[in-house]
Amino acid sequence: MTQHNDSYGGLFVPNSGRTRHNGVMTNPLSQSGRGGQGLPTPPSGWPIGSYPTYAEAQKAVDYLSDQEFSVQDVTIVGVDLMQVERVLGRLTWAKVIGGGVVSGAWLGLFLGLVLGIFTNGNILGALIIGIIGGIIFGLISTAIPYAATRGQRDFASSMQLVAGRYDVLCEPKSAETARDMLAKLSI
Repeated sequence: MTQHNDSYGGLFVPNSGRTRHNGVMTNPLSQSGRGGQGLPTPPSGWPIGSYPTYAEAQKAVDYLSDQEFSVQDVTIVGVDLMQVERVLGRLTWAKVIGGGVVSGAWLGLFLGLVLGIFTNGNILGALIIGIIGGIIFGLISTAIPYAATRGQRDFASSMQLVAGRYDVLCEPKSAETARDMLAKLSI
């Protein structure tokens, strides 16, 4: 087995902190079950597979789990991270105001229902007051930020953090076994 020196910060050593436990993602800052300082640490271990998508890396780890491999020794690492902004469409005043009215009306409907349930008064009146108040709030909370951009950002978008590839790492004590098992998997 050779040691690798690449973008993980040097030679791989056994993983001192888990990022997964019993199939559940854990908080890297939590103190539970570790003797460390609770600070984030770079991933460690030997690479046992590299995949172009997260779904394929997840499938590889799931395969190891199905083969009763000790998957708590495994880490999936996103490499070559990119922030991707996907443009959803053009923004206009009509779309901004329409979105504010709709989101405000939903909020007002909810608040009106809560108000109507917890008061002995007229539930219809509470709903109407809630919806009108919600619409006003929605208009203000969408129009002011849009006006503040002064036409510099006339589009809607969503942001994602994606990786160029996903490496699966394993603690050295069981890396060779895991690599041999993944060699039998055809993704």
